[in-house]
Amino acid sequence: MINYQKLYGLLGIATKAGKIAAGNEACCEGVEKKTIKLVLIATDAAERTKKMLKEKCKQFVVPIYEIATIEQLSSAIGKPNKAVIGIKEKGFAEAIRKIINGGAAIG
Repeated sequence: MINYQKLYGLLGIATKAGKIAAGNEACCEGVEKKTIKLVLIATDAAERTKKMLKEKCKQFVVPIYEIATIEQLSSAIGKPNKAVIGIKEKGFAEAIRKIINGGAAIG
């Protein structure tokens, strides 16, 4: 079972620390440059966005999780309408993976 309160709290801390990339383009670019360690994508994101990011993450061996809604992810990082969040720092990425552990990894 995922503790969403912990997850959103950690996303907020990572945002304040400047360790996230928000948005589709920023995350794709970060995955290609190998600066993104983990990608979170909203369950209600566009199918085209999901497909493109899953392929990109698979190609560059970056874990991707489909979790929460656009509204929930956006609220957690304090930025409106963000369906994709990339975690840039290994420590945050590992902590988030531990919280999500009950969730299903994609790719």
